[in-house]
Amino acid sequence: MCEQCTRRDFLGAGVASGLILAGATWKHAWASESPPGQIREKSRICVIITGTPAPEDRDWGADAGQIEAMKSRLTKAEKELGNVELIMGHSNSAQQTAALLEKAGPAAPVLTINVRNFALTRVVKPILDGSHPMVFFSLPASGHDWMYAPRWHSRGHRVTLLASSDYDELERGLRLLRVIPMMKQTRILLFPPVRGTKAAQSPEQVKKRLGADVVAIEEKSFDEMISAAEDKAVRAEIDRWTKNAKEIIEPNKEDIRKAARVSVALQRLMERERAQGLAVGTCMGWLSKGFPCLGFARLRDNGIPAACEGDMDSLLTMLLFQYMIDRPGFQGNATFDTSRNALWTAHCTAPLKMDGPNGKEAPYLLRGHSEVGGSGCVPEIKYRLGETITRAKLINLDTILASPGKIIEVPAKSVHGCRTQIVTEVRDAAKMAANWSSVLETEDAMTLLHRVVFYGDHMESVRHLARLMGMKVVEEG
Repeated sequence: MCEQCTRRDFLGAGVASGLILAGATWKHAWASESPPGQIREKSRICVIITGTPAPEDRDWGADAGQIEAMKSRLTKAEKELGNVELIMGHSNSAQQTAALLEKAGPAAPVLTINVRNFALTRVVKPILDGSHPMVFFSLPASGHDWMYAPRWHSRGHRVTLLASSDYDELERGLRLLRVIPMMKQTRILLFPPVRGTKAAQSPEQVKKRLGADVVAIEEKSFDEMISAAEDKAVRAEIDRWTKNAKEIIEPNKEDIRKAARVSVALQRLMERERAQGLAVGTCMGWLSKGFPCLGFARLRDNGIPAACEGDMDSLLTMLLFQYMIDRPGFQGNATFDTSRNALWTAHCTAPLKMDGPNGKEAPYLLRGHSEVGGSGCVPEIKYRLGETITRAKLINLDTILASPGKIIEVPAKSVHGCRTQIVTEVRDAAKMAANWSSVLETEDAMTLLHRVVFYGDHMESVRHLARLMGMKVVEEG
């Protein structure tokens, strides 16, 4: 919302004020001058199978066939995920558990599988004492140890329970556990000024709480990259956006050319910096050089979260979900229609591939930005009717706001509000509106307003992730 941007922001002179508001010591550095942040190392996860197999026809425990099936499913997941390395072994004593943890590394998260009554409770102490995040997978009738997982969590240990006969839950366990080491390898680029909750604005607190590095980028340096964008790459970007658009409404050729050039430059910037996330706090002042919305969409489609309006809370939310489910998020503004029990989400930048990098692109129009007199070039994306969604936002680095919904309307052509719009049915729109952002202690409009939407119902995974990362979950509505 440009109403919340100052004239200094529009003129691109908001950098210094952003640093003061953040109250932080920002790093200004190119990747060549600092350790590269690209995630190239696989995330090590220690898999510990506890106890000896039970007979096939009696006793509380998993039998040899079930154990082999679980191992096979884990091997398949390791191969398909591609970015995890499993250190797998059996433990019948605390000493054997400690040896496996030492092999995996002092910070390695742990997936435990109990295969005999009370086998895990006898060997779990080194995991808990070492503060390893732990997913406990428990087959039905594999023992009574499952009931201790919530007790361990209530005592402050980062433990969550997957009690299920579905072996696919083992992959979910790996996806949840890999978030923690992946965040520690994450490098975030920021064009100040920064927005969001006070904790999220602090690079020191982000580093301490999540392990990610936040690096401030000077806009002047990026302007040089825009000028240096290769003409061939810019033409290819123009062709891709224009040929696949259902319709081009307001943008002229120059609007599209500028946006495409910025898109190419943003891709080159992320490659050069080996970065996994981007937040731009001055995007509403970019009209003269070209709006970044096409570039944001392209980055998100390629698995690199990019947040508008310097919103670090939304960016961190997108990163957590990207690592957990391999899907991008649609960061947007909220507005309610309680007569329909509905919540609208709208923004002028959004990913095309909400199903993930290998999914199909959603249909889209090319439009002018709705808040600057129809100028510029942004996508208006037509998301899938009937799709279940999860709406979320990490705030204060310790609380996840979350709610489920279903897309019930996508306007054929947006009029009021930002260009990409979805109308979602929610559980209780009136209650949701009355309590909106009540847990936030701020008057900043964007911090109060923004949420991030993801395809699919991920509410249970959010709860699991919060337990593993020592966070709270507040269900909205």
